[in-house]
Amino acid sequence: MPDIAEVNTLLDNMFQSLQSELQTRQISDPLMIGIHSGGVWVASALHQKLALKDDLGTLNITFYRDDFTRIGMHPQVVPSSLPFAVDDRNIILVDDVLHTGRTIRAALNEIFDYGRPASVMLAALVVRSGKELPICADIAGTTLDLTEGQHIKLNGPESLSLELQEGK
Repeated sequence: MPDIAEVNTLLDNMFQSLQSELQTRQISDPLMIGIHSGGVWVASALHQKLALKDDLGTLNITFYRDDFTRIGMHPQVVPSSLPFAVDDRNIILVDDVLHTGRTIRAALNEIFDYGRPASVMLAALVVRSGKELPICADIAGTTLDLTEGQHIKLNGPESLSLELQEGK
């Protein structure tokens, strides 16, 4: 399991991959949006490393989840904050763990409610097994093949660490 030092290494590798991908795609001025809460922590580190000029955007996709009616609302819903227009802009969407793809689908739905971006590039610290939707990361810190009942959790925000959890 990656420890704090390894999470920093994963972030450094993601930064280098993002720089390369942005250069390949000839994108010079992207926007970055992190998904609450772990994705915001990862995005904050990457945003700083890339020295992006626009503020970091944050999404809370609670109301966009397809299981909202089953699981209800989290008692502390933090509102989304996109302090920029997304129309015709290239966006880097960041999450901590890409698992089923449902969080990313919800995030894309919310972004498109704000406008129509030119492109969306997905960066995830961890891509794990168990996809349910055809969504893949353009940039990944690491890929883990976990068994049913295993989950990966990012702890933070000050010292980022990954924790393997067993059970439901």
